[in-house]
Amino acid sequence: MRGVSVSSARLGISGQCDVVEFRRSEDGISLSGREGLWKPYPVEYKRGEPKTNDCDMLQLCAQAMCLEEMLCCSIPEGALYYGQIRRRQRVGLTAELRRRVEDMLLEMHDHYRRGYTPKVKPSKGCNACSMKELCLPKLIRSRPVREYLSKAMEAEP
Repeated sequence: MRGVSVSSARLGISGQCDVVEFRRSEDGISLSGREGLWKPYPVEYKRGEPKTNDCDMLQLCAQAMCLEEMLCCSIPEGALYYGQIRRRQRVGLTAELRRRVEDMLLEMHDHYRRGYTPKVKPSKGCNACSMKELCLPKLIRSRPVREYLSKAMEAEP
C-alpha cells in the first residue's frame, strides 16, 4: 500500500508512510479480503543517499510505532530505500531506537506546550524538505525574525 496515513494517540503524532508491504507471517494480522496472516513492513523512500545521522531510521521507527498501535501488532523491522544508490537498507526497530523516538516526541510536545520554537539550523537538506515553506530557513540567515515581523506589521494598511 502506498501513502498510508498513520497516527498514534499515545505518542500524539500523525503522518504518512510512503509504502507498507504486507508479508505472510504466522504472527501477523488478518487483512480484509486476504487469506492468511500478514506482517506489516514499512518502507520509507528517500531521494538521496544514506545519511551520517539516524534521522531517517527515527522517522521509520515512528511510522512503525503508529502502525503497531493502529493494527495491534508488532513490527520488528522496516527498510529505508535510497534513490541515489538504488538500494534498500534494512532497519531493526530496536528498543533503543523506540526509546529515542519517544524521548524526542516528549521533548517536541514539551516545546509545543511552552510555546517554544527551536532555532532553525539551515542545511543543504532544507531544499528538499516538505516543511520548507513553513519554516523559511533562508529567512533566518538574512535577518532576525523579530525584525522581519516588525517590518511586515508596518506594511499592513
